[in-house]
Amino acid sequence: MKPIRIDFRKALYAFAVVTAFATMSCDKNAGKSKTDTDSTQAILPAGSGNILYTGYAPLADRPVLVYYHIPTTTNESSPILIVFHGAGRDAKESRDAMIDLANTKRVILVVPEFSDEYYPGSNRYNLLNIFADGDNPSSTTINPQDIWTSSVIEPLFSFMKQKVGSTVTTFDVFGHSAGAQVAHRYLFLAQSEYLDRVVSASAGWYTMPDLAIDFPYGLNETNKTDEDLKTYFGKKMYVIVGANDIDPNSYNLRHTPEADVQGNNRVERAQYFYGQAQLKSQQLGVSLAWQYKSIPDAGHDFDLTSAAAMNILY
Repeated sequence: MKPIRIDFRKALYAFAVVTAFATMSCDKNAGKSKTDTDSTQAILPAGSGNILYTGYAPLADRPVLVYYHIPTTTNESSPILIVFHGAGRDAKESRDAMIDLANTKRVILVVPEFSDEYYPGSNRYNLLNIFADGDNPSSTTINPQDIWTSSVIEPLFSFMKQKVGSTVTTFDVFGHSAGAQVAHRYLFLAQSEYLDRVVSASAGWYTMPDLAIDFPYGLNETNKTDEDLKTYFGKKMYVIVGANDIDPNSYNLRHTPEADVQGNNRVERAQYFYGQAQLKSQQLGVSLAWQYKSIPDAGHDFDLTSAAAMNILY
């Protein structure tokens, strides 16, 4: 007989889904936390925990397990930071790495996990499920916006606001690596009225703010306009990258003709992305509110870039 192989990460996720309505969960960094989907229940206590979110009807069959941290010093006006994890779908680890600074800065962390089970591959996660096949888009294969992966974020923000007793009206976003791809595409494509600031850290490659380049390397086929670009350029986005993130053979670094136009490594590609935004904003006659920052002595390092992001934002 062949040995039975068990993917324990998927098994644990499935267990969380099955038991979400009845069980209490406790992460290693916190005291009590409730795993539930009932927004009418009591406000979550301070600490770390996870909560299953199925409250967005069009994607209710694709639940999102949300890892959160609520510092004991926060209040109803404390900022909320939504963190997009990397390709490893490591939401818990991402949250855990940011807890100390969240406590210091009094920031509420909300880290949704877009699991491989429900959001498989780069099309469902990195490319936000905007097209049936994001690498081969067309006007006839664009998905309805209500099933874009990004469409779950605003309802999740409203849900978590209620669960933590918050009165804030906006949230910030941070993403690293694959999460950085999600972060800057979220700015471009979600058109969120609640999004305040974005930190896109160490993306492997970018969607350019250019209507002449086909998605996913540009915005052609997404029905965006020059007026949309002007709005994006007016938003506060920080494009950051570790100064030592220069390995052209780094794991999961996409190499296609379109990606390689942007550079051979993440530093070159971040610089190219920012440079193209500067050029395009000048052509449109608007100021660019974005900033580019290099993180000294950092490679492709979540801990260092997330700490930089927290210091930039708060």
